[in-house]
Order: sequence, then structure tokens, then C-alpha cells
Amino acid sequence: MIKARFTRDVRGNLVRFAMTGHADSGAYGQDIVCAAVSAVSIGAVNGIEALAGFAPDVDADEVNGGHLVVTVDQAQTGESQHIAQILLENLLLSMQSIAESYGDYVQIETSNQS
Repeated sequence: MIKARFTRDVRGNLVRFAMTGHADSGAYGQDIVCAAVSAVSIGAVNGIEALAGFAPDVDADEVNGGHLVVTVDQAQTGESQHIAQILLENLLLSMQSIAESYGDYVQIETSNQS
């Protein structure tokens, strides 16, 4: 199962997401749940870099997959922060849609920073 955890700061901004595990919903190379989650999560990271103009902190298992943690620099302000938030909120919505259709393979949790 893929577990996705999204973290918001005290202002409600998404500042971190972590995805761990494997969907195992199909054979390797034909797992549509894994493909969907990979596409939307990497798309969000690439979008932040290209459209918001900064690189978030990314920790990923490039060899085995199943591990992606992305943290957005809270020092970003103005338009860069606004664009990053739109992309991250869209990622959360996309993940919720995937989980609605494939709940046996994807679990989503949101939390607030302490």
C-alpha cells in the first residue's frame, strides 16, 4: 500500500509530503496505481521547480522507489509561495481522487505541524 502524508504549517500551507510503500495493484510495469501516484507526485515537484522558481528539498529512493519526501522551504514568499501552494493543493486533490478509486492501494493522511 502507498501511504501519503501531507503536513500543513500553522497558516494552513502545505509544507511537506511523504509517500512510502508500493501499490502492488498489478504486475511490475503495469501497476496503474503506482504510475498515477508517481506521475502526480513527480509532476508536482517538477512544477514547483519550473513554475515557482525554486527547488524543494527532495529525498527519494531512486533505485527501488517507494520513498519520496518533499519539503517546501517556508522562507519562500510572494508569488513563488503562492504557485507552490497551488501545485501542492492540486497534488493533494489528485491523490484523494486516486484514493477514492483505489482505496485498497492508497491511504492519505493530513496533519498540522506542532
